Amino acid sequence: MGGSGQRRVVVAGAGIPGLSLALALKQAHGPALAVTICDPGLASGTARHRGRAYAVAAGGRRMFERLGIWDAVAKAAEPIRDMAVSDSRLTDPVRPVFLTFAQDADVAPGEPFAHMVEAEPLVEALLAACAAAGVALDPVGIVAADPAGEAIALTRSDGTQETASLLVAADGARSRLREAAGIGWVGWGYPQSGIVATIGHERPHGGRAYEHFLPSGPFAILPLVAGGELGHRSSIVWTERKADVAALLGGGSDETLAEIERRFGHGFGRIVLEAGPSAHPLAFGIARRFRAERLALLGDAAHVIHPIAGQGLNLGLAGAASLAQAVTDALRLGLDPGAPDVLRAYERDRRFDTLAMGAMTDGLNRLFSTDALPVRLARDLGLGLVDRLPGLKRLFIGQAAARRGDGPRLLRGQAL
Repeated sequence: MGGSGQRRVVVAGAGIPGLSLALALKQAHGPALAVTICDPGLASGTARHRGRAYAVAAGGRRMFERLGIWDAVAKAAEPIRDMAVSDSRLTDPVRPVFLTFAQDADVAPGEPFAHMVEAEPLVEALLAACAAAGVALDPVGIVAADPAGEAIALTRSDGTQETASLLVAADGARSRLREAAGIGWVGWGYPQSGIVATIGHERPHGGRAYEHFLPSGPFAILPLVAGGELGHRSSIVWTERKADVAALLGGGSDETLAEIERRFGHGFGRIVLEAGPSAHPLAFGIARRFRAERLALLGDAAHVIHPIAGQGLNLGLAGAASLAQAVTDALRLGLDPGAPDVLRAYERDRRFDTLAMGAMTDGLNRLFSTDALPVRLARDLGLGLVDRLPGLKRLFIGQAAARRGDGPRLLRGQAL
């Protein structure tokens, strides 16, 4: 690469979307494109991802298969074969199931709409593949970025400088690079926290996920691969009123486990805490633009949504697939990968889907996080109607699986 920074992409942030983008670009272009990931967190390995798990939609799985890492992840991936949705108060003796996807949970024969994948082995596989492909992994941050004509000048936290054609800000919801570029943010916090934990249990889950709607927010039980102290495991994503979190989690481990068991139910036999719980404030936010001069926003730096539908990571993967495609198409035509028209193409592709998913999750959370009787009756009626309409259920599954016929090539399992 010359001093102008041509044919170099720097990704600031080693989260799953950033790693996936870097790997896709390096595999597609080899020595012709220098790709660097900068993140101080690389110095601590994958420990920061321990105890977390994600629902990876079918489109994301196809992308990981194309990138050659799914085989390394498959042992840590549990297919979601069924899903049950219930709605009740915590004190109700019966939790009626209004909606199931038992016969509709495949996007194609034998292809589940999602897998639950533990974050640590997924990040390990991505890091190993990036290193093998020749991606530079630097445990430093980017503290300043100054676009200048055909390049963007970068200052790293160790004081060194470099230039690139394109900087990708994948540095989280509080992205300093986004703020420095003057890109506005529209969003709000929810009066809720998301509590995550890994639960061991005696009885198998059978690949079934549960979404139990309570007045304080949804309580999701998501199947993980077998293992642990009791032989079976699930991940929980527990949305609770922020004001109540300290009281719910502030006691000893026995008290915390008792609160979880009240929501988890007794259908899985005895339960134990294997990891967590940890609480995280919930928010909605979207950047006013996904780009600036020689800068693209990716993942949480571009958007944050409520976890009610488990689509946060899948939005980030769709962004990585779209940006990789826009950059690749430009490079193969001999064009500048950081040019305005390249970044506009990326923004056009992702903006509508992101807004739509954000609006949907926000609306679902507001609809289901209330105990008003008329609202409860209306939403339960709606769930029952959906359960009786196979075509509509398949549409929902297709959306959850990131199944878009005209989507980015990687999400369709195709090469860049």
